Amino acid sequence: MSEKLLRTFLCFPVPLEVKSKKNMLFSTLQYSSSRINWVKNENLHLTLKFIGYTRESDIPKIINMVNNVTASYNPFPITVKGTGCFPKKERPRTLFMGIEGRIDLLKNLVKNIEIQLEKLDFPKDRFKYLPHITIARVKYPQSQTPDINPFLKSSYDPIDLSIDRV
Repeated sequence: MSEKLLRTFLCFPVPLEVKSKKNMLFSTLQYSSSRINWVKNENLHLTLKFIGYTRESDIPKIINMVNNVTASYNPFPITVKGTGCFPKKERPRTLFMGIEGRIDLLKNLVKNIEIQLEKLDFPKDRFKYLPHITIARVKYPQSQTPDINPFLKSSYDPIDLSIDRV
């Protein structure tokens, strides 16, 4: 019998305030005729590393590695601020809330996690890490690309966070 595979990623949980702001941002596009799939509030997070489908037996090794890496970090501040999209506003696939502040420390943490994961035979990410909180996805094909300008022009009070656990 084959071992169960789990969809695995490392993330930082977000506070209720992020969920409240996501709901406000939803209102900027709620009447769009395009299909926009909004992330459920309970699934909002700041991804540090998407690992992929992982054997259940590898999870304890990953947890141990993360504990070893994060032990050398003190909590540090970041700020949730602004909106954005990937890959471009003319054909967006991901809508997100931006991250500012100690991005250097966040990127360093992710780099050190990736180095240790590579030692456990998990490949490095092929994309450059850009911290964000995904709040919606746009799937294609569809008859009309959404006009996300109201979303991109939205503002909200910045939300201060302390990265203190993974």
